[in-house]
Amino acid sequence: MINKKPKYKLADFDYPLPKKYIAQYPVEKRDESKMMVVHRNDNSIKHLQFDSILDYFRKGDLIILNNTKVFPARLYATKDRTDAKVEVFLLRELENDLWEVLVRPARKVRIGNKLMFTDTVSCDVIDNTVSGGRVVRFEYDGTDIYDLIDRIGISPLPPYIEREPEDNDKIRYQTVFASERGAVAAPTAGLHFTEDLLEKLKEKGVKIEYITLHIGLGTFRPVQVEDLNRHQMDSEYFEVSPKTAMAINTAKKKRRKIIAVGTSTVRALETVVVSGFQVTTKRGWTDKFIYPPYDFKMVDGMITNFHQPKSTLMMMVSAFAEKDLIMKAYRVAKKNDYRFLSYGDAMFIL
Repeated sequence: MINKKPKYKLADFDYPLPKKYIAQYPVEKRDESKMMVVHRNDNSIKHLQFDSILDYFRKGDLIILNNTKVFPARLYATKDRTDAKVEVFLLRELENDLWEVLVRPARKVRIGNKLMFTDTVSCDVIDNTVSGGRVVRFEYDGTDIYDLIDRIGISPLPPYIEREPEDNDKIRYQTVFASERGAVAAPTAGLHFTEDLLEKLKEKGVKIEYITLHIGLGTFRPVQVEDLNRHQMDSEYFEVSPKTAMAINTAKKKRRKIIAVGTSTVRALETVVVSGFQVTTKRGWTDKFIYPPYDFKMVDGMITNFHQPKSTLMMMVSAFAEKDLIMKAYRVAKKNDYRFLSYGDAMFIL
């Protein structure tokens, strides 16, 4: 008789996470965070510092990073004629100067309202969205809306960081290799890398390539259904370049390790898999939802952080390693004072 793989429900990915474990600030130096190494072959767990990751690579191995760049997506405005204060959270640019946004308090913002950010920057509310947001059109002096956003926007820290953003967050809530602007949440596994560490990996002969996946607010949105088959992921824009696709396919042929940094990188790679476990050049939108059981085709290891209970990120890592092993690792992490979530410590699953 063939044993069926277990069908998990939302409650299976719950665990207690007291606030004291949720990192409110990053460690002083990026690569000095703790790193838990979890071996899937024997269920063993090791405790190291992140810069020890050098010891796990050899010449010809490949690391894939997500080079998305977070922009300061939280803006504050006043309604014309009333001076009511409104928070405007930029989700994505639909076309030139036309944006999908979230507004708060939503009940006070209606089609036809004008929101003033400065004397020279405003937006008109022109439509509602099915998800409760708004569509707005910006009006401003200048040529580049992103330059204005960089000037007046605030770093979009995750909701579980219970403090006001500080100047340093614009630097630390951003990877050192970020280059493609478009994310409202950082690919947090990449926050542990320094330029010096990346250079040492290259000196060792490790190949480093990049994908782009612009992480949206959906990464923090709670799953609302017990039956995971019914959950719908938010779509996020991604791109896998010809150079990266070629590097991955070469590494596969030569049987070298391919390590993905972050769940967003894994989503992009698993989206572009074609027959024969090769990847193809592609850009577009992905709503791929990875949860156990799942047959990973592209990566031999994953560098990630410690994730929220019942989150889609928790489900992905529980698919990459056995769920019971991940739950054990999280219990061990709490006993050893690991720091959880975006500004927290790292897990390296091999």
